Amino acid sequence: MAIDTLIAYVGVYDSVADAEADYQLVKDLHTEAGLIDGYDAAVVEHNDAGKTKIVKKHETPTRVGGVLGGGMGLATGLVVALFPFAAVGGGLLIGTTAGGAILGAVAGHAAAGMSRHDLKDLGEHLDAGQAGLVVVAVADMGAKVEHAMKRAEKVQQKQLQADTDELERDAAAASQSGT
Repeated sequence: MAIDTLIAYVGVYDSVADAEADYQLVKDLHTEAGLIDGYDAAVVEHNDAGKTKIVKKHETPTRVGGVLGGGMGLATGLVVALFPFAAVGGGLLIGTTAGGAILGAVAGHAAAGMSRHDLKDLGEHLDAGQAGLVVVAVADMGAKVEHAMKRAEKVQQKQLQADTDELERDAAAASQSGT
């Protein structure tokens, strides 16, 4: 079993622009460290109607989302676990049967890798702002990731454990059954 211990960072922002600026800092940090495949990230916006939308995301190419071409990783999965009806850009995340099945598998693994209490805390934390940044990164990058999220009003971190082999198998099965 290949269980990875990752850290989920959730920052709350007054604006999408601030969240996107920190998103870029996190990306630069991983690029400079040569760990561009060591994190997933998603910028989340809450609109006046109470809808949640992922406006920007980075999914690790070597993880399940990139391998299957679905572009969905643990950060997106965590957002969906917290906000099941989240949208990406102009469309609902669960747009196709295969895409919805893969997303469901990834969201399930993201949610299963945390306690219910931690999930509830992160959801309430993210609800507090106009925008948010969710980063799932390898544990040894923790202090650097948190420092890069400097525009956030507050950053919470929670441990997330993921069995990457099982996640890949489940996503592959979902992709085949959803087509």
